[in-house]
Amino acid sequence: MAKIKITQIRSVIDRPERQKKTMVALGLTKINKSVEVEATPAIIGMVKQVSHLVAIENI
Repeated sequence: MAKIKITQIRSVIDRPERQKKTMVALGLTKINKSVEVEATPAIIGMVKQVSHLVAIENI
């Protein structure tokens, strides 16, 4: 399965609690922090929900 690199580029301050929990579930807690994860349908769905807060790169 393909891997993707997700980088947090915007703050979660003043965002709904659901978006904050999604970011923590992805492993993102600080701006400019990056994680590499498998591109499963569940992960892709979570990324779409917070796409305005993150940058995505294919690896």
